Amino acid sequence: MNPAPTDTRALRNALGRFATGVAIVTAIDRDGNPVGLTVNSFSAVSLEPPLVLWCLDNGSHNLEAFRHASHHAIHILAADQQDLSNRFATWPADRFAGLPWQRGIGGAPLLPGCCARFEVANETAHPAGDHTVFIGRVERYTDNAQPAPLLFHAGRYARLAD
Repeated sequence: MNPAPTDTRALRNALGRFATGVAIVTAIDRDGNPVGLTVNSFSAVSLEPPLVLWCLDNGSHNLEAFRHASHHAIHILAADQQDLSNRFATWPADRFAGLPWQRGIGGAPLLPGCCARFEVANETAHPAGDHTVFIGRVERYTDNAQPAPLLFHAGRYARLAD
């Protein structure tokens, strides 16, 4: 028997069968404070122009900060960064306390040790159900092919098999 699409737990479980990478998105809020959160809703949109997207729950306390930030940074996490993912998935917490970071374009916090990092101009934000879809233009990126990526599948962290 197939559950109805309105059964959100069953739908979430089915969607969780799609393995994703894990990313942290960061920005600077209107008061100049760093904000960030863990997401697995990151995707390339276009190579020309270079556009990426990510999604944020409309109930997030960070929504307005990301709506108004000129830039944000998207960090593709390495397999050994599960603790960092958990730190940025926990609220309320000072996610940046004791964490080394530097300012990128538009002040967006840049975290070290990631597989890849994208510094993105905040182009558009589209409401989509209970989330907002952010589309940004990649202005600068770094790519580190050495570490394996951190993955998420069926509600758990995972790693690539050899």
